[in-house]
Amino acid sequence: MKTSIYTIAIICFFRLGTAQTVDSLPPISASKSYSNYCKVIGWESGRTPKAPPGFTVTKYADGFENPRWMYVTPNGDVLVAQSNSNYPLWKKIGAWIIGASKSKSFKDSADRITLLRDTNGDGTPDQRTVFLDKELDQPFGMLVLDDWFYVANTNGLLRFPYRPGQLQITGAAEKVADLPAGKINQHWTRNIIANPDGTKIYVAVGSGSNYGEKGPDPEFMKASILEVNPDGSALKVFAAGLRNPVGMDWNPVSGELWTAVNERDGLGNDLVPDYMTSVRKNGFYGWPYVYFGQNKDPRVDWTPLAQIEKTLIPDVDLGSHTASLGLTFYTSESFPEKYRNGAFVVQHGSWNRQVLSGYKVVFVPFANGRPAGEPEDFLTGFIVDLQNDEVYGRPVGAALLPDGSMLITDDVTNTIWRVSWGR
Repeated sequence: MKTSIYTIAIICFFRLGTAQTVDSLPPISASKSYSNYCKVIGWESGRTPKAPPGFTVTKYADGFENPRWMYVTPNGDVLVAQSNSNYPLWKKIGAWIIGASKSKSFKDSADRITLLRDTNGDGTPDQRTVFLDKELDQPFGMLVLDDWFYVANTNGLLRFPYRPGQLQITGAAEKVADLPAGKINQHWTRNIIANPDGTKIYVAVGSGSNYGEKGPDPEFMKASILEVNPDGSALKVFAAGLRNPVGMDWNPVSGELWTAVNERDGLGNDLVPDYMTSVRKNGFYGWPYVYFGQNKDPRVDWTPLAQIEKTLIPDVDLGSHTASLGLTFYTSESFPEKYRNGAFVVQHGSWNRQVLSGYKVVFVPFANGRPAGEPEDFLTGFIVDLQNDEVYGRPVGAALLPDGSMLITDDVTNTIWRVSWGR
């Protein structure tokens, strides 16, 4: 059954929550906003990112075109979505002039999903195939559910017939649901995850703009996590006010859905913090009107007071402009005890901060299903020289392998790193 977003006439703008305020944030006037694109120099001479003592970091695979996201199938295959923004020529030229082209690939989206298989269990894939390269439009989130392989294009949720262990998708696509996109589509990624019993799929949809500067109409059903049945029916907003939610995972202790969110730009070096938060059904998290509670964005003049009063405060501050994207709870037993049931967050890194921030993977400790400490550095070494804004690469997503090791994509160097415990 196909569902169109345009058949949905009403979004409920009044969410459950508690009116709160965070007073520790700096004032908007504390610093100006910067455009400070990093310079990517790549990894040379066997150099790798750095993990804490006792861990080993190795190159798992390379030779991709913007490897953004990964999904590990039930039989242990690793699927890699290769996608990118489709930049108009004028923007590519402008990026070259200001130096932004050094920070990322400005090639059009490869629109390809690659399968990697480690047949002998040595920690390195020895089989590689093009899993899917048809009917894709900036693919990102992937999911195997029952006898279907789902993939989220920027403008729709597709599914294909799937058999466990197959090396390539051969069946025809079924578009089960339209997803909001359109011309104003700044945050084009669409991540997906199913609930544990497979009865619902959740879709993370970023805002079309920075702070709603184009008005409310282009933001219809954006800056939200949507909920939909596997057949595409009953598409609706599950939680709203999330500027750009990307990574999603289920808390293994509490059973809650959690997400990592990129907040707005243009308010200074230290505003607004990206965050990680539990996601409450019908919850509202502030965008575009307010941030981190009831801190009002003065640029937004279409502000419903009733909405602000119900804003929820995020759970974990991840630092401003860190571009926190990947999120995975560590549910294996290979890593030391301190990491179990905690969360790893992958920070792609800033482009609009005077001093670079992010460019690493952080670990958030949990106890009894709740955050139990500040984020701590886990995978570092991406930054070469802060003074010259040089970096080796930019991490994006994380996935756990059946053996308990963790994979990290590095999209600008077309590399996937593997982090394992021991030698």
